[in-house]
This record gives sequence, structure tokens and C-alpha cells, in this order.
Amino acid sequence: MGFYSEHIEPAIVSCACGMKAISREREKIVPEATGDVLEVGFGSGHNAPYYDQSAITRLYALEPSSAMRKRALKRIAGLSFPLEWLDLPSEEIPLPDASVDTVLVTYTLCTIPDVEAALAGMRRVLKPGGKFVFLEHGLAPDPGVAKWQNRLNGLWGKLAGGCHLNRDPAALVRNAGFQIGKLDQHYAKGAPKFAGYMTGGVAAG
Repeated sequence: MGFYSEHIEPAIVSCACGMKAISREREKIVPEATGDVLEVGFGSGHNAPYYDQSAITRLYALEPSSAMRKRALKRIAGLSFPLEWLDLPSEEIPLPDASVDTVLVTYTLCTIPDVEAALAGMRRVLKPGGKFVFLEHGLAPDPGVAKWQNRLNGLWGKLAGGCHLNRDPAALVRNAGFQIGKLDQHYAKGAPKFAGYMTGGVAAG
């Protein structure tokens, strides 16, 4: 790994993901996670403060980046439930089928190259009756904003770890076979519109 990808990129991504506007969105959705939880794209641990600790049995934190794991250590220090780090060997989630009660993914579907395969893997490990909890930014409904998202997408991806501005999270979740029961879409207050159209919800596998 080069200096940029090892040091600069994690710092930029962690800073952007810790904005107050983004933290307010996390605070609303993360407490939906219960039981044995798999968080895909744990990053530097920005979701950790918002878990309902009384409702979590175990957290599997999937994060391949060692730089992000190091940044997460302070945020996970106060957790009262066990946390197990997971890597991503061969692009497959290293958990058995139907093994978790909740899959949580926040601001991660925008960065995964083969997002369809990743969602299939998340559905595989979710127990029958389990919850898929998601919070993502993505394609805005306003043509003017969407136009700028398409224009900026390539440059943004190079600076922000492969992040896409113009993916449609709700469509990706539905196309993966999840049934969305709760959905909230809006512009996050205080975030730039080109990166601030939020899609959050809870779905069944």
C-alpha cells in the first residue's frame, strides 16, 4: 500500500464520516441493530457510540483496513459487549450461513466494487427473520443535483476510497432480495447536497 492509501485516505474518509450531519444520521439508525450483529465496513468505528449496548450480544466488525482498525481502537474501548474483528478473505464474509441477527451497513455500499455480490453475502449470513439495517448516501432525486453527482463521481472516488456518489442504495437493497419495511430518504442538514442525500432503513432478508 502507498503512503496516500495507508495514511491520507483513511484520514480523509474518517473525517468525512465523522461530520456532525452524518453522526446525526447514525444516531437514528444504528440502535436498530440487535442480537449478534455483523457490521460491514466498520471503518474507524463511528457507529460504536450509537449501539444500544443492552441489545447487543456480539459484534462482528468486518474491516479489512488495518489503518481503519487502528483508528477505531479508542471508539470501541468502552463497549460492553464482545467485538470480533473480521477480515475479508477471497471477498467472502467469513461467517456461516444464517449466523447473525442483524447486518448493519453504513456508508459502505457506495465503495464496494462488486456491491451486488457483497449484498448477496450479507443476505447469506442473516438468520431467517433477521434485520438488514442500512444507511447510505447516494443518487439524489433532483436532476440538477444528480447531474453534479455524475460529473464529480470519478474524481470523488479517487479521493475518497472508491466512493460512488450516484448509486441508488434502496434499489440495490431491493435487487438483492431484501424486503424493505422501513425507509427514510432526505437531504442531511448541514451536508453538501451532492453527497448528502441519505437513504436509511430496515429490511428483512
